[in-house]
Amino acid sequence: MEVHKIVIPTPYAVGDVNAFLVKGDTLTLFDAGPKTEEAYEAIKWGLRGAGYDMKDVEQVVLTHHHPDHAGWVDAFVGADILGHRYVDYWMRKTPEFFAYYDRFFTKILLEQGVPEKYIPRILKVKGEVELFGTIPLTKFLQEDDEVPGHPGLKVYETPGHAQSHLIFVDEATRECIGGDLLLERTSSNPLVEPPVEMSMERPKSLLQYNASLKRLRELGVTKMYTGHGKEVTNVASLIDDRFEKQKHRAMKLRDMIEQPTTNFEATTQLFERIYQQQLGLTLSETLGQLDYLVDEGLAEMEMRDGVYFYKKA
Repeated sequence: MEVHKIVIPTPYAVGDVNAFLVKGDTLTLFDAGPKTEEAYEAIKWGLRGAGYDMKDVEQVVLTHHHPDHAGWVDAFVGADILGHRYVDYWMRKTPEFFAYYDRFFTKILLEQGVPEKYIPRILKVKGEVELFGTIPLTKFLQEDDEVPGHPGLKVYETPGHAQSHLIFVDEATRECIGGDLLLERTSSNPLVEPPVEMSMERPKSLLQYNASLKRLRELGVTKMYTGHGKEVTNVASLIDDRFEKQKHRAMKLRDMIEQPTTNFEATTQLFERIYQQQLGLTLSETLGQLDYLVDEGLAEMEMRDGVYFYKKA
């Protein structure tokens, strides 16, 4: 692949996000930063550095729907916008979708022992809606598709960090546009999100994410162009390192649940200093580890009066 990297500032703690201009039969931009003026300028000058203007981009392909990746599709009027069908919910932003979103999270949070007073704070994610794009997708991408205009660039569905997450592997070179699946310096938080089919059943994001990492290792990728930070070439060893660190975190949590404990109670202990400021993220992290422990037979889960309790097995 002929790839030109564009580094884009974000208002988030993760820092800059990367977009990638890929030349082929179709000039394609992978990801589009958050919808801020600073990001727009970075994209504009990044394209000019590659010898192009905004109007030259023929299609924008999104690795997933999170706002630091899916904002400035609006800058490419006339271009095709491609991604997982889940992304389209966030582009269209219908009242029906947000009502469902609130119902889903209210149910899940109450089941995880979160006091009602905290729930509005967690639901305020909709306050970031202005950082998303507004152009509905013109084409949905799914497993085994090829990216239009790029023969041999294959689509793989890799949920976990996001329910909409896709990666794109060049079948000839084994290079990959990887979004946030595997990052050079930090672990991607497998976030709790509503399922693709919009039911009330919670996807187990960390288990999905682990399966996606195992699949990535099996694909034999030689180089990953990642959503944040530098490119990754030591894919297999980095995945093994992430699994080891994740297991260590899970076992630390296991030692804390000698007695039946809710996710909220465990989160306040595990993230004592920061849970108040990052409640949604820390609850997601803890719930992922609890799902892992239960799946491995290292913890037990039972529901009491509509609330799940977890205990070391």
